[in-house]
Amino acid sequence: MSSVEEQIRELEDEIKNTPYNKATSKHIGRLKAKLAKIRDEAVARAMASSGGGEGYSVKKSGDATVVLVGFPSVGKSTLLNRLTGFDLSETADYAFTTVSVIPGAMEHRGAKIQVLDIPGLIAGAAMGKGRGKEVIAVVRSADLILVLVDVFNEQHTDVLLRELYDAGIRINRQRPDITIRKTGNGGVRLNTVGAVDLDLEEVRSILAENKIVNADVLVRDGATQDDFIDAMIGNRVYVPAFIAVNKVDLVDGKTRAEIEEELTERFGEPPIMVSAHSGYRIEDLKDAIFDDLGFMRVYLKPVGGPADMDEPLIIRSPATVEDVCNRLHREFADKFRYAKVWGRSAKHDAQRVGITHQLADGDVLSIVTRR
Repeated sequence: MSSVEEQIRELEDEIKNTPYNKATSKHIGRLKAKLAKIRDEAVARAMASSGGGEGYSVKKSGDATVVLVGFPSVGKSTLLNRLTGFDLSETADYAFTTVSVIPGAMEHRGAKIQVLDIPGLIAGAAMGKGRGKEVIAVVRSADLILVLVDVFNEQHTDVLLRELYDAGIRINRQRPDITIRKTGNGGVRLNTVGAVDLDLEEVRSILAENKIVNADVLVRDGATQDDFIDAMIGNRVYVPAFIAVNKVDLVDGKTRAEIEEELTERFGEPPIMVSAHSGYRIEDLKDAIFDDLGFMRVYLKPVGGPADMDEPLIIRSPATVEDVCNRLHREFADKFRYAKVWGRSAKHDAQRVGITHQLADGDVLSIVTRR
């Protein structure tokens, strides 16, 4: 075990064995901040040592990108083939078949979604073990993570989620509303809005681990120590994710129900039980991908012409008129005069709006530009 791994293990043990109360919160905050810093530096070194091997640099395409994350041999390649309808990824019944990132394109409900099959994640990937450094870099850039386990190894879910967490990937969480502005003097000044379970001593202790002794800090609504440490480190990514369990055709109904119930209890949401091999519930999986990406449809109406109600523009919510302009062509934003909107976001039909107007699913939009 390396000295870095030993330091991480010792800090984790001390945090776990220290009872949390108001008297120990400052000490625990300092330990957590130190642990986060050591782990983050280790991950950064692992990333820097990577040349981003062949096949790992993938150009994003389509309306959004989904990454399949799982241990080797859970059926990611077979699932990619099933989702895209093409035999893109060579599959075999042994580990480590996928040796590079394989992109596929899935079309569903009008959206073009890029699906990436990456080499199987293994324990220690966040620290660079296996192909971990390259794999984690791809996952960090995803719009949605599909965590795939199989019916024989559903306990891998915990390991996968831990690897993602250690690599600075926060799933199904909003970025905490925390502002840390370094100052030249005056010590640490803390302002809070709403219910915040952090006091000045905890904040000072955490910031001191990052050599910050002067700062203006604003913390809003329900932020925890862990949220504050994430804000201090500053390189966290917040990505939606859900769990799918593959190979359900290989177990009986009772086993399938037990796995589904256990994962639901542990993670708060039911997993999607699928079989990539037989195609069982693949359409449900496609719907879940579409819904979790937060897509909305905007129907475009040329000035003086009818709206195209057959082929909406698919864009992720929340979206403004400017987001639509940029999707169409940069020139639409540069030469924008005004827009007219029909639909749920409009106060009345053909409401005249500016470029910052926030759109709703199903809106009809007409953009007027300068000549």
